[in-house]
Amino acid sequence: MAYKDIYESWKRDPDAFWMEQAKAIDWDEMPSKALFDGNAPLYEWFADGMVNTCYNAVDRHVEQGRGDQVAIIHDSPVTHTKHEITYKELRDRVASLAGALRAKGIEKGDRVIIYMPMVPEALEAMLACARLGAIHSVVFGGFAAHELAVRIDDCKPKAIIAASCGIEPGRVVHYKPLLDGAIEQAAHKPDFCVIFQREQEVAHLEEGRDFAWHSFQYGVEPADCVPVEGNHPAYILYTSGTTGAPKGVVRHTGGHLVALNWTMKNIYNVDPGDVFWAASDVGWVVGHSYICYAPLIHGNTTIVFEGKPVGTPDAGTFWRVISEHKVRSFFTAPTAFRAIKRDDPKGEMIKKYDISCLRALYLAGERADPDTIEWARKVMGVPVYDHWWQTETGWTIAGNPAGIEALPVKTGSPTVAMPGYDVQILDEAGHEMPAGELGAIAIKLPLPPGTLPTLWNAEDRFHSSYLNHFPGYYETGDAGMKDEDGYLWIMARTDDVINVAGHRLSTGAMEEVLAAHPDVAECAVIGVTDELKGQLPLGFLCLTKGVNRPHDAIVKESVSMVRDQIGPVAAFKLAVVVDRLPKTRSGKILRATMVKIADGEDFKMPATIDDPAILDEIREALQTIGYAKG
Repeated sequence: MAYKDIYESWKRDPDAFWMEQAKAIDWDEMPSKALFDGNAPLYEWFADGMVNTCYNAVDRHVEQGRGDQVAIIHDSPVTHTKHEITYKELRDRVASLAGALRAKGIEKGDRVIIYMPMVPEALEAMLACARLGAIHSVVFGGFAAHELAVRIDDCKPKAIIAASCGIEPGRVVHYKPLLDGAIEQAAHKPDFCVIFQREQEVAHLEEGRDFAWHSFQYGVEPADCVPVEGNHPAYILYTSGTTGAPKGVVRHTGGHLVALNWTMKNIYNVDPGDVFWAASDVGWVVGHSYICYAPLIHGNTTIVFEGKPVGTPDAGTFWRVISEHKVRSFFTAPTAFRAIKRDDPKGEMIKKYDISCLRALYLAGERADPDTIEWARKVMGVPVYDHWWQTETGWTIAGNPAGIEALPVKTGSPTVAMPGYDVQILDEAGHEMPAGELGAIAIKLPLPPGTLPTLWNAEDRFHSSYLNHFPGYYETGDAGMKDEDGYLWIMARTDDVINVAGHRLSTGAMEEVLAAHPDVAECAVIGVTDELKGQLPLGFLCLTKGVNRPHDAIVKESVSMVRDQIGPVAAFKLAVVVDRLPKTRSGKILRATMVKIADGEDFKMPATIDDPAILDEIREALQTIGYAKG
């Protein structure tokens, strides 16, 4: 069947469509139907089924005779180590950890926080929780003590599983003092902590509270899988909120299994046994969906990579991993490719490696500018598919369904909506916009399986954040348009659509133009306050390595390019060259914080910022062009 046929079959009978997909999952009790809408708009999927995530991700592959297949490849250039874990080994390791947690009182419904670096033990901890029906909440390893404390108080874990440290290029990140500080700050105290001691740093253990990973499991009876209801929470994942308080996105078990399993073949075009690599972190949604759960549920080999796209040791690391481990499908963020392109603009390093095993590159996490896409396509010689989704949805809203049929790529568009998503472009009053016009992107309810049914202990906030603005729709917070072929174009976060003298303009469109300048490796455009026009665009340019032309000339050319391609209406006159842009650890540019600096407003230091010192550099850069308030 073609994509259009499959999409129409979903639209015609959503319940039948999703019940058919549910057959690919091993249920203890098959659900009676797919959608449960008695509490709309709080919809649930497969609510009366009984199922276990860990069984579907691990045990069933062993029982089907594939126990010797590699489940996890750990590739850690920062520690110069690599090793493999088969499905049988994974089952035994997870059952042992789950048994030890059960012996200490962890049961179905209990919360467990996981605070770990990119090691296989992080996945084992997630799966051990799932095995027992415990609800895990993974917090990015090395997160500040205060932010960890906020999450401890919100989800009230009975236990915390952590590592002694994380390894970054050139430094060790001490996790245990951060964990101790967080527990001290938090009103809620866990019953116990399990610490995975790494050889790079052996942490001090608090007597009576802390247990070393290996001795904790010694002599315990392995745990079997505990069936849970289809609407039982699998995990809580905190995402940053506009108020500064994190939002606990909930993921229900049944829909999570069904949707993720469907994506592996239909979107990422891999078969069981193929090697799949998502270069992300378990602290982010990509790490949950596409490092841990989806590849294992589908019977793939997943790569846990502990390194960076550049500097571990060089800009050829990604090519080495793809070549060495025979990766079939690769998923990362555009920011990773911008870093590689900046260090190796001609793509010379790829010539040392054979990446003929690779079918396609998938980009997500932020807007992929056409220049980065074209560079990757040219250097790698494979299709590059941008796709769009969110922490809240857990999987692709719009993408190229390469496993069904590879649709023509329109560079800059993530292609089309996936089955389950009725995506519409709305004006402020909630009316659908004509093709080609910019508006708010919303999804008609109900959202498909695998997406968030609510927020943890915050139903009112769930309504106010996502449902109230456009009744009957989920508000994505992104702005964009659809073209006459139904392709979606994500132009910016709604907050990044600026109003210049009454004209609504996308900062993303301006970034596209700037990124096409031959000397610009990466850029960002923000809207700053202007007394006359309301807002004006201001551009930040990071240059490609080796460029030594005068910055004034590059800025002048960039301004001219925007004027030529978007027009005088953009009023684009302000731009500055900077060494780097402030980003979260997942690579998203902190545009809202940059706006506050430019406008001289107070701001809260973003919890997810990679390096706070960059904000001072941004302030100094603005002062050099005479634009800094406050």
